[in-house]
Amino acid sequence: MALDFGIFDHVDRGDLALTEFYENRLKLAEGYDQAGFRTYHCAEHHSTPLGMSPSPSVYLSALAQRTKKLRFGPLVYTLALYHPLRLAEEICMLDQMSRGRFDLGVGKGISPIEVGYYGADPTKTEKIFGEAMAVIMQALTQKSVTFKGEFFDFKDVPMELSPYQQPHPPLWYGVVSPDSAARAAAQKMNIIANVPAPGFAAMSDAYRKAYEAKHGHAPMARMGINRYMVLAETEEKALEVARPAYRRWHESFMMLWRRHGISPTNVNYPPEIDGQLADGRALATTPAKALEILRKQMAESGANYLVCRFAFGNMALGDSQRSLELFQRHVMPGLRESVAVAAE
Repeated sequence: MALDFGIFDHVDRGDLALTEFYENRLKLAEGYDQAGFRTYHCAEHHSTPLGMSPSPSVYLSALAQRTKKLRFGPLVYTLALYHPLRLAEEICMLDQMSRGRFDLGVGKGISPIEVGYYGADPTKTEKIFGEAMAVIMQALTQKSVTFKGEFFDFKDVPMELSPYQQPHPPLWYGVVSPDSAARAAAQKMNIIANVPAPGFAAMSDAYRKAYEAKHGHAPMARMGINRYMVLAETEEKALEVARPAYRRWHESFMMLWRRHGISPTNVNYPPEIDGQLADGRALATTPAKALEILRKQMAESGANYLVCRFAFGNMALGDSQRSLELFQRHVMPGLRESVAVAAE
């Protein structure tokens, strides 16, 4: 397995009108495609400027038409907000129309506020997730669905659609702890986390051990770390772009939490990007320095997949494109040459 690179995007709103905002994101997707990134992962959020792709399937269907090789998928579909049979049909459509470029990220949803707006009980989302996942996997791999649980009850429902990729598209999960990494390993899910390298080392170690114990061989999956990535000819220029853009992103991230007077769960994002620069979750620097930092992080973390965030907050399209171009020219080749990844 060669070292691969991915993209994560909250699709968070800046200052532009939505028509221009979406067009800029699609232009960036074309750039990711041409640069050789493997997968574009987009978030799902509701009732907040943090997420302008509240329906990831709609957004990704447009992205599929603007790209040729780039894989894509949600990170994640919030399963408590979907009818699982309908979502399975959407997954099949996206996978068929893109000729097998769809990657399926699933989760419970990080925000109890957002699922509460939709009438879902936040205390039950874990159980809903488990049942919905079971239904979806049956729908993707069988000709009919029969299931009886606390939340869903189906008897011999025909499935006329099937995915292009057999038996189903690759599965992804956002992990927040070694325990969640181990649970993902049991289901052969690829994983991504936005944590410092030492924290991910514990997760990747737990993943490998759980995978080998469950499946009897070393994992053939991607274990990715997610990094804000702002590159420029000088560190000063990179910071000039990164700091205000991150402030806007953080404002969007915190909006609902502040409105409801509660703290975010399972995450800790400082109000200034300097805090994430300090612990390695963000880079705002020159390509040469980025390569040096990332070589160390990949070795320390045990990751075999690097996920970049080139667009966030109110960052201008040109600034995102410059970071992408510098990363493609100077960082990707160096990492591919120097980072050892286990053979598939």
